[in-house]
Amino acid sequence: MRMPKMNPESLMKDFTPYVAKDGEEYMNEKQLAHFKSILLNWKQNLMEEVDRTVHHLKEEAVNYADPNDRASQEEEFSLELRARDRERKLVKKISQTVELIDADDYGYCEECGIEIGIRRLEARPTATMCIDCKTLAEIKEKQIGG
Repeated sequence: MRMPKMNPESLMKDFTPYVAKDGEEYMNEKQLAHFKSILLNWKQNLMEEVDRTVHHLKEEAVNYADPNDRASQEEEFSLELRARDRERKLVKKISQTVELIDADDYGYCEECGIEIGIRRLEARPTATMCIDCKTLAEIKEKQIGG
């Protein structure tokens, strides 16, 4: 029985988009609380996915006699473990982002210092760069051969 493949962003369950009021200060207490809630829920969902994977690996671990079946199972488990490793790194990044919120240093580009923007942060709550700086970084990475 195969576990469905999950995109880590799909584990960011439904949330209500933030509606800023006219003249509202950027990254005020309400906005910070909004993003902290999104991040903590996402982290919780990722941790639950890890638990499901561990349970799945324990339940499905069979010592097949047929080498082809055994190889298929090992490949499936390897893919699941790789996905969980990426999610483990994401959990760490989420924790670091929550620390930025707690330090009142969230929502501003680490490169140029401008506002990253509410909609971009809702799409990628762990973003640390504005879209312009991120685009430039990706172009440089492609030129260097990253």
